[in-house]
Amino acid sequence: MTEIAPQTIVLDTNIVLDLWLYVDPATPDLLEALTAQRVDWVATQAMRDELERVLTYPHIVLRMHKSGLVAKDVLAQFDRFARVVPVADRAPYVCKDLDDQKFIDLACVYSCWLVSKDKAVLTMRNRLARIGVSVVSRFAVLVGLDARANG
Repeated sequence: MTEIAPQTIVLDTNIVLDLWLYVDPATPDLLEALTAQRVDWVATQAMRDELERVLTYPHIVLRMHKSGLVAKDVLAQFDRFARVVPVADRAPYVCKDLDDQKFIDLACVYSCWLVSKDKAVLTMRNRLARIGVSVVSRFAVLVGLDARANG
């Protein structure tokens, strides 16, 4: 029996926060796929650095406190599940929000799935599809678990 290679994915910072801080109801399928190693989450050190910086924002610190978490708890999940790879070259398409460009660049290098709720990224969905990148706001859409194709 041939083993199927995990699907490569890129997760933006808000999705990471949804997974381990907000425990968003839209994320259990993604967490299960990560845990079962059915997906290969690629990220760069710059993405981890961004997460670490975001975890210092006052509203995020407050939310972590309410959840009984500290930044190192969320970063430990990043370290456990993300495969850190070199920074990607600039993609053929440039995002209006330059903070999101690193996610697009990496997804283009791997021709993979990009999970993001960022409007600037989602508006690039059709252009990125031309070069093999699937952009959605919920992982369940990618794996056909969500009947609503909202992206």
